Amino acid sequence: MAIGLGVLAVAYFLKQGPDAPTVVVYTSVDQVFSEPVFQRFGKETGIRVRAVYDTEETKSTGVLNRLIAEAENPQADVFWSGDPVRPFVLIDRGLVDPYVSPQAQRIPSDFRAVDGTWTGFAARARVLLVNRERLGDRTMPHSVRSLADPRWRGEAAMANPLFGTTTMHVSAWFSTWGKEAAKAFLDSLKENQVKIASSNGEVKRLVVAGEATFGLTDTDDAFVAVQSGAPVDVVYPDQEGMGTLIMPTVVVGIRGGPNPENRRRMIDYLLSTETETLLSESAAHMPLGSDARHPDHIPSVGEVQSMKIDYAHVAKWMEGIQPLLRKWAGL
Repeated sequence: MAIGLGVLAVAYFLKQGPDAPTVVVYTSVDQVFSEPVFQRFGKETGIRVRAVYDTEETKSTGVLNRLIAEAENPQADVFWSGDPVRPFVLIDRGLVDPYVSPQAQRIPSDFRAVDGTWTGFAARARVLLVNRERLGDRTMPHSVRSLADPRWRGEAAMANPLFGTTTMHVSAWFSTWGKEAAKAFLDSLKENQVKIASSNGEVKRLVVAGEATFGLTDTDDAFVAVQSGAPVDVVYPDQEGMGTLIMPTVVVGIRGGPNPENRRRMIDYLLSTETETLLSESAAHMPLGSDARHPDHIPSVGEVQSMKIDYAHVAKWMEGIQPLLRKWAGL
């Protein structure tokens, strides 16, 4: 499972001298959003951040595989995951050093572990992006189950569930509804001729172009469409039912990493009000702490009814349903 350094993007912030204290962070959060956080941390603390990023080609798996490969000789201090599921691979392997940050108290209990093995912050949500012009005078879809509603036959889109956050969303259905009900729902999506796109960004494009009336995507992609001036609305689904799937980014400390004191300071900074505010304003992430500022069009998590799930349970489903999803996708 080792992965070469060549397929990872690596950045060093060297404004501090070569003898400056250092912290090593591996992250699957997009560099355009995570790098400013690291720069602010370095400026405020004097600690040099060495950041290792996933590229698009290895998204969410490259740094994870590298952390596993380095288990006997850890090189990272911190893993900042773009989703709340993949850190459980490290937790299950005993590669995480629990740390209860003082900042964790500002995070709702649904989004952190009591023992400090993982802590979530700055979340995305799974939403419906709706093209108002194509919708016309029809009632707005309001549930993920609308994807399978015959009224929308051939008009909805979603990303391939073998990849990205759609895999997590489908796994959450299995975790919540059970295997048979979730499998039946997947089959009903095919029956209803849901368009299967290559990515959440492609779902956004289909809806903006009017090639789909609505699509299931992430808030960051959805708000790019809104900011472009396209005739679209964002719907947080199932607000009167099971709730919307919330996907916090997650930070964990790596056991045996080279800079344990700086690791703790980095985790504290990531979980701070300042960082959640920055990510809300720059990346359309929902703050989990009620004290973080956010644009009017980005709700805090307390303003949305969230889907009640066990992220560890979802992680196990993600691994278990891969053969089923490959068969469903025709691979």
